[in-house]
Amino acid sequence: MLRLQDIQARIPERWFVLAGVALLGCITLAGLIVTIYAAWLFHDLPDASDLADYRPATATRVYAGDGTLIGEFSDERRIYVPYEQIPVPVIQAFLAAEDRNFFNHGGVDVSGLGRAMFKNVFNAATGRRLEGGSTITQQVAKNVLLTSETSINRKVKEAILANRLEATLTKQQILELYLNEIFLGYRSYGVAAAAFNYFGKSLDQLTPDEAAFLAALPKGPNNYHPKRHPQRALERRNWVLREMRESNFLTQASYAEARARPLVTQDAPRRAQYADADFFVEEARRRAIAQFGREEVNRGGYYLRTTLDPQLQSAARNALMRGLEDYDRRHGWRGPWGTTDFADGWQEEALKQTAPPERRAWEAAAVESVAGNTVRVRTARSDRTGTLLAEDAAWANANRQLRRGDLVFVEPRNGQFALKQVPQVNGALVAIEPYSGRVLAMVGGYSYALSSFNRATQARRQPGSAFKPFVYATALEGDYTPASIVLDAPISFAGGPNGTRWSPENYSRQYYGPQTLRRGLELSRNVMTVRLAQAVGMRNIVDLSKKMGVSDDLQPNLSVSLGAGETTPYDLTAAYAAFVNGGRRIDPYLIELVQDRDGETLFRADERRCRDCGRPFTGQESPRLEPRGEQVIDPITAYQISSMLEGVVQRGTAVRARGLGQWVGGKTGTTNEYRSAWFVGFSSDIVVGVFVGFDDNRSLGSGEAGAATAVPVFIDFMEVALRERPARPFVRPANAVFRTVNGIEEAFRPGTERRREAERPAPPAQPTGPQNYYDVIRREKEAAAGQPPSEAPPPPATPPPPRKEPAEDLSGLY
Repeated sequence: MLRLQDIQARIPERWFVLAGVALLGCITLAGLIVTIYAAWLFHDLPDASDLADYRPATATRVYAGDGTLIGEFSDERRIYVPYEQIPVPVIQAFLAAEDRNFFNHGGVDVSGLGRAMFKNVFNAATGRRLEGGSTITQQVAKNVLLTSETSINRKVKEAILANRLEATLTKQQILELYLNEIFLGYRSYGVAAAAFNYFGKSLDQLTPDEAAFLAALPKGPNNYHPKRHPQRALERRNWVLREMRESNFLTQASYAEARARPLVTQDAPRRAQYADADFFVEEARRRAIAQFGREEVNRGGYYLRTTLDPQLQSAARNALMRGLEDYDRRHGWRGPWGTTDFADGWQEEALKQTAPPERRAWEAAAVESVAGNTVRVRTARSDRTGTLLAEDAAWANANRQLRRGDLVFVEPRNGQFALKQVPQVNGALVAIEPYSGRVLAMVGGYSYALSSFNRATQARRQPGSAFKPFVYATALEGDYTPASIVLDAPISFAGGPNGTRWSPENYSRQYYGPQTLRRGLELSRNVMTVRLAQAVGMRNIVDLSKKMGVSDDLQPNLSVSLGAGETTPYDLTAAYAAFVNGGRRIDPYLIELVQDRDGETLFRADERRCRDCGRPFTGQESPRLEPRGEQVIDPITAYQISSMLEGVVQRGTAVRARGLGQWVGGKTGTTNEYRSAWFVGFSSDIVVGVFVGFDDNRSLGSGEAGAATAVPVFIDFMEVALRERPARPFVRPANAVFRTVNGIEEAFRPGTERRREAERPAPPAQPTGPQNYYDVIRREKEAAAGQPPSEAPPPPATPPPPRKEPAEDLSGLY
């Protein structure tokens, strides 16, 4: 029988056993929980080894032909820079700000984490933002492999992945990923994009204080925005500089110098410093996406070299804007774009109406007082006062009296202000290299910011008389020569709408009898063109126009010979190139070369191969490349047309451009009711198309023909273009025969020079007024065969007025 003392002695032992069992059970349960938790963590944990081949989304950068950066295509603005190309001061700034022990820890900095926890006690007490104590390796794991959620689970995963990253990648590779991946505000991903967006510099151009500012941003770019929070941004930059000094990355002298510098950044992030090529860059983007796909273009980090000539592009934009503003001024002041009573805050309201970004000198202003043509204005942004130019005030008051409180745009001019208004009319200008097809300049409207619709490539409009050279080229491809005679006399056709007759007329409403083809094209004779089109056949004209690239959907109607079809300035300008390059159709292009981020060439516009270009010089003739493009017209025909179009400038409808000198040709064009004005002109090295018209196709106004509206834009542009590309004589075909006709040297196809069409009997006098086309043709055939006319024309009731040559047969309306 157990004694009471024995029982009492065994009770503690039993509890000890039970406690041990319970403890073991808890440990087992905890181990099971940890195992389950670890299994749950690891089942969807990313593989750190994937980062060895990680390529973040990178911007495709777009360059002009001379290497000027003109744009970027991207979802995220990032310029990927290898570690070896990142300057040491930039690396030191980020190490000082984010992880000074980066090269010494294994992914997780225990001491740094302890410091962060200690500081968080005070941060929590004072309401400040808590510090995470994450290393750069942990931030790479979070930014690339994890989400940004705030939880213990994410922190544990972050620590695990950080250790894996350290085992998989070198420190340099991890730092390269970090500096290229981190978001730094201002639409910038990575340090290279941030350097460009904040300071307009490349990484190697940054000063220590600028590098320190970039290193201040990862914790919260919006909190240190240099424009919204300048003082906070400056203090954070100085903190990073101090950390760099404490880490011995800066000497005391360089630290003091960097700290003393002001924080100066760009007003806003910019894709490129060059800003004159918006229409061109957008068109290049559309074409790149069509060829490579949106995903690849926006994320693939391509190098894309275009054909753009920045000097010509700026000249094109300025010429078109000035031409549209001049047209707008001719048609009067339309009134203010708003009014104000000068109450408090009127400046802010006025600044909501932005001027075209391309006109950086324009300012919003309010009229303070008006006394006749003495008008005083106050600018909204700079709060400057001054008077309008007297001629501008008179111009405005002549149409709509200026009043106090009118809100207008002004431009500073010699201590006064010029009055400005945004044109409602629009237009386009395209410049193409005729032998290669390189698009040197393209402007698709007055302002890309106001309307991104590209009228150079997207607006299909009737070209008017600018189409006539293709009619004459078709005739010259047949039996005609520049000296061939065509009758300029009234004519009419049945079959018009509602049973009416179509009677084409010349712009001058006068007729000039027998004329050479050259004279008909130089002075844009409508009736001659229609007769010529009827003789050679509209089907032949349409087919040749299609082959030359004017348009694929022209109809073989006689009205098309006067420009009633539709085309774009881009296509029409490219088609004119064949008249300059010896008769070859070129396919214009904007993108010259595309390479991926590794430097591999994906696309090259010029696919011609030169078999002997790599051989050493031996004194033999240099290798020759085959010319580009399909031969669509005879070289003699091409030269004949270019010579005749040179006559348009020297003696014809574009005589206004004669001041550009010899060897410049072109053709004006105007459509019915002055709805569109054209000029397509060229020298030996450049073809330029200019179009002016309203987007809703309303009339430009009486007299606003191609010679008055489009030619001045061409002149303005060519004055710049000819400085670098002087005009040269057009290449004379080797097999052409040259004879002088009416004082002008003409080119003939061998054998055709013996025709003396001017010696043929002149056709009989024609009746006045519109005549049936077939009656006219019959009378002409009878006269040519020496037969008496079947019917004599009635004598005129009154003597015809003396023939008067018009100063300009501007365009030839149809």
